[in-house]
Amino acid sequence: MIRARLWFTCAAMHDPVTPVIISPAVIGWDAKKRKVDLTIERAFKGDELVLRMQGWVTVDVKKVVETVKSHGFLKVLDDRDLVVEFESEEDYKALEGGLVRNFKDQVNLELMDKD
Repeated sequence: MIRARLWFTCAAMHDPVTPVIISPAVIGWDAKKRKVDLTIERAFKGDELVLRMQGWVTVDVKKVVETVKSHGFLKVLDDRDLVVEFESEEDYKALEGGLVRNFKDQVNLELMDKD
């Protein structure tokens, strides 16, 4: 398996950024007639995390998700880091080319060390 970090260009500062999960989303309930002490805590999935970046980066994140899904899988590694997983080096190279075609230098990949 091949893993790579997905980097975007920050809309405000124009430097490379990648989202990380600092703490999971916590969802609770308000009830009309009673108190509900239940909460659910869960991290975002890879595509959910990318979609949350809309407006903070210089590209249409929905198009990034579509492009990545055609060659790899968006994942959150260790409940923190956004990565793209590939089954083969050919898929990695195909996505690299697709990112350049669609987003020029605004989105790119950085291979991670193999474990």
